[in-house]
Amino acid sequence: MAQKKCRVAVLISGSGTNLQALIDAAAGNDSGYELCAVISNKADAYGLTRARDAGIPVSVVNHRDYADRESFDRTLIESIDGYGAELVVLAGFMRILTPEFVRHYRGRLLNIHPSLLPKYQGLHTHQRALEAGDTEHGVTVHFVTEELDGGPSILQAVIPVEPGDTAESLARRVQVQEHIIYPLAVRWFAEGRLRMAGDHSELDGEPLPATGKLIRS
Repeated sequence: MAQKKCRVAVLISGSGTNLQALIDAAAGNDSGYELCAVISNKADAYGLTRARDAGIPVSVVNHRDYADRESFDRTLIESIDGYGAELVVLAGFMRILTPEFVRHYRGRLLNIHPSLLPKYQGLHTHQRALEAGDTEHGVTVHFVTEELDGGPSILQAVIPVEPGDTAESLARRVQVQEHIIYPLAVRWFAEGRLRMAGDHSELDGEPLPATGKLIRS
């Protein structure tokens, strides 16, 4: 009998390149997870087309239809839970989530952020790394908590900053790493190897360092 796969809902707002990486990885027999839904706050997000092409159910919950974040997030919770999702993955979802939402999915909510957290929370991370003169840059997968980009790190991919790099060239190289490490972290969770324990992440029952597991390219 085939082992039951972890049901994963992905939240998007845009083109969905990380979503595509998750779709591609889920197609493998040993992925451990299946994408049960892709939900967007924008009806024209190209990621919805990627999902439809892969036969994944889609929903749109337009934030503009709601008077405040709280009512939007409550509807979002109803939609996610209606699909029976066991894990929620943020993949370019450009909304700040309410504490109510984050608490509802505590330990079951992942995000990917284009910096080596705790450096450069928020936006414009590649430019900020260049302006700081950093020799290394990268991307972090982390559990989501009420602190923006502040939850326990799971996995970081580190790349060198090359002479002549621009924010755009850094972004392209970082994105390559995103597409590798995000499906890996989701697979770990699906296999029961990964969990959030208090203020840190654990893999195979062992605490991960504050930066998470490091992968260097």
